[in-house]
Amino acid sequence: MRTLWLFADGEWRASAGTGTIAVDDPATGERVGACPRGCAEDVETAVRSARAAAPGWARVAPAERGALLRRAAARVREHADELARLVTAEMGKPLADARGGVEAGAGTLEQYAELGPLHGGRSLQGGWGATDLMVREPRGVVGVITPWNDPVAIACGLIGAALVTGNTVVHKPSERTPHTGARLVELLAADLPPGVLTMVAGDRSAGAPLAAHPDLDLLAHVGSSAAGREIAAARCRVLRENGGKDPLIVDAGVDPKWAAEQAALGCFANAGQICVSVERIYVHRSVAEPFTTSLVAAAEALRTGPGLDEATTLGPLVDRRQRETVHEHVRAAVAAGARLLTGGRIPDGPGAFYPATVLADCTDDMAVLREETFGPVAAVRVAESFDEALALANTGEYGLAATVLTPSLAHVQRAWRELRAGTVKVNAVFGGAPGGAAQPLGASGEGFGYGPELLDEMTHTKVVHIAAP
Repeated sequence: MRTLWLFADGEWRASAGTGTIAVDDPATGERVGACPRGCAEDVETAVRSARAAAPGWARVAPAERGALLRRAAARVREHADELARLVTAEMGKPLADARGGVEAGAGTLEQYAELGPLHGGRSLQGGWGATDLMVREPRGVVGVITPWNDPVAIACGLIGAALVTGNTVVHKPSERTPHTGARLVELLAADLPPGVLTMVAGDRSAGAPLAAHPDLDLLAHVGSSAAGREIAAARCRVLRENGGKDPLIVDAGVDPKWAAEQAALGCFANAGQICVSVERIYVHRSVAEPFTTSLVAAAEALRTGPGLDEATTLGPLVDRRQRETVHEHVRAAVAAGARLLTGGRIPDGPGAFYPATVLADCTDDMAVLREETFGPVAAVRVAESFDEALALANTGEYGLAATVLTPSLAHVQRAWRELRAGTVKVNAVFGGAPGGAAQPLGASGEGFGYGPELLDEMTHTKVVHIAAP
């Protein structure tokens, strides 16, 4: 069992803090391990190490930084099964999905290994006797705080973009997936100079002092909206991808069975624990009944079980605390008049399992249509027209992503123009070209996440004017 949790100056050390956090397998309840709560002294050690390494790392040629990132990606692939099993053991994701997350992380590292050396500024047209440039430079020390729901892919994206642009990194993985985070750091840091990548473990006892540290130049956070609101007050530049309440519009004229398959994928994949999971459904009345019937059938066809069982298609929630939050949303909706069509009951036995749940006749005042549920719940509300569905989809404080299923090209055009979300998907709840990036709106965050634009976020522009003496 791991005992050293602070990685600084190229070596693992014991935490200076007191107290530990238990990490249990959400499928069995068995103990996976424990990590320290972390403390300000751990953060100080890691930031100091990263700051000392920053000048030297910034001088490394971008092509060399890219080559090191490619080697790190190869190591992640070599240890893909190990990482995937750690993810499944700590947060319950079915093993196939966990492998997909590791593969996505390795692919993102390779993407930034290629893009980083090409990332540059531009020249300006000044006077004949002078040279004017806009040069991209690393910001310095970047704090990276990542969540538990896709711990490898998200960390690889933020850490990779920061490193390839010449920044040093202090990483704090989620306290729910600390073993995954620590092993990933070991793999990424294997060929890096000491201090270029550091890590602190723990909960907010480590996260809060990291977010408030005066020597950070940029803080990148993916996680809950509550944490994001606190992090927004950091002294440095902040990137945030936080909660969402992503809507799905099911328009008239669509095949209701196909639409239900899309909705089930969006609501139930990873037990609904994806940043861009479908959290609320607005279905046109003309297709509402067959759509809902097919959605219930899709929910009941899922096979619930431990993530390590290859036959499992619906794993547990990350822990029983999260399950209680999900169940409270369902319970409150039913008490307020929603119809429970399937699921909605906590099963007997160990673990944090929760069934795929479909609720009909939901209303706008219910938490299940207003607040992030982050569980396998499909909350359905009937809309009388496409106009009404668009208006309902644009309610609320979040603006992460939205999806519309429609056969109408006119409605496609209106949807991507009018939906207030950083990402709009048409006729597919997931997917997109490599390198895509978006800016979350409202309470869902700020700044670009992923894609080439993330390299811009990780650097600042210096204007240079060189005149002849």
